[in-house]
Amino acid sequence: MQEYSTELQWALVIIISAFMYFISPWARNTKDFFKGESREKKSPSVFLLTSSLVISWIFAKSISNAANLGANYGIVGGVGYASYYLSFLVGGIVIYRLRVKGAFKSIHHFIQSKFGRSAVIIFSVLIAFRLFMEVWSNTMVIGSYFGDAGTTNYFVAIIIFTVTTLAYVIKGGLKSSLWTDLIQMFLFVIILVVVLGYILPRHQPSSEFLTSGIWNAQNGLNLLFVGLIQVFSYPFHDPVLTDRGFISTPKKTLYSFIFATVIGAVCIILFSFIGIYAKLEGIEGKESAFEVSKTLGVGVMLLMNLIMITSATSTLDSTFSSFSKLVVVDLKIFKEVTISNGRIAMIIITILGTIPVFFNPEILSATTISGTMVLGLTPVFIFWRMRVHKFAFHASVFCGLIFGLILAFKIYPQSWIFLNGPYNDLLSLNIIGVSACILIFVVSRLVLPKKMDSQENG
Repeated sequence: MQEYSTELQWALVIIISAFMYFISPWARNTKDFFKGESREKKSPSVFLLTSSLVISWIFAKSISNAANLGANYGIVGGVGYASYYLSFLVGGIVIYRLRVKGAFKSIHHFIQSKFGRSAVIIFSVLIAFRLFMEVWSNTMVIGSYFGDAGTTNYFVAIIIFTVTTLAYVIKGGLKSSLWTDLIQMFLFVIILVVVLGYILPRHQPSSEFLTSGIWNAQNGLNLLFVGLIQVFSYPFHDPVLTDRGFISTPKKTLYSFIFATVIGAVCIILFSFIGIYAKLEGIEGKESAFEVSKTLGVGVMLLMNLIMITSATSTLDSTFSSFSKLVVVDLKIFKEVTISNGRIAMIIITILGTIPVFFNPEILSATTISGTMVLGLTPVFIFWRMRVHKFAFHASVFCGLIFGLILAFKIYPQSWIFLNGPYNDLLSLNIIGVSACILIFVVSRLVLPKKMDSQENG
């Protein structure tokens, strides 16, 4: 059965890739490619923008992590991971105010106006690193469905999946990404409902899914508080989210971000049910979703594979289009803003982002550690109207980077860890780190010379 299912999985990848290439529109001009304008030159609707936001943020790695956390900690793990989707709410409100109160046209416009060119460069490095991680962390999940890490099938699946995704998004840039996101969101919801409809009745009573966790620090609750801290900085280092905050009217955008908060969080919690099912049934394995699918037959395995392909594809095409805009439009690394230069940028991130898969990095750390490294963005965006010295940006951001590196290399003193349970080090360092970043940012207003203050906007 394994050989048969593998052949079907390959067929599934080819069919989906061909379909996405067929429906993906060609960009006629740079506004199509970088801003996603429709043929009628209209901005995306609330429905289209909400769909794109949700499916672009339901990464393959997010689905995998949600299932694994559900298996480890029950509903507490699912809710803890879903807390990151409050990033939509925070990001939506801040972006709305930046546009309406500050008249800013992009995140880079805001950073440039308030903190200068050097801040733009530093900020761009942060988000480029984020996009770089999105490539390998999602394609690795796809590879795991075709073979064990390090096997030929594993690497071939990653390469084919990455190249075929690039093939369709390179046609139309953000326009391609938006329209394929709508199809991918539709497929995702249908398949998720079918899979849950198959799993839930197999374990009675079904209420055990909602009561499967214990709400304390020893059972994963720390991750919920990490998410609640990081949502005030996390959304602003993700151009996939922020780019979509400036392509429609302010009100449409705000509504879309609010709807995406609810829909995204619910989807992640529901997907954690697959991991909870594994826990209740005693199914063990590193990847809970994959292990569950193997016990339910070829049909469910293919549906689970389709969910992963759909979510990973939507994230990957959004990553390519956002990196293209970052390099060509925001940083103006090329002399001209052209579609050709945008396509070259996509090819570059495809190559660079695929290299780490050969070194088997940890997927969950792609979210938690990167979230810690950008804690310094919290005061920058939450206190965006505060008049501060331009140095405040640099000091706060570098403070967050330092805490992220301390966490990544585990070089902190044990006295800094004042909590118990799983993720106690992550939560402790996030509390200390965000407090330090806010303190540095605010103090700069008090101690640095007034003549060096940045100009207030809005």
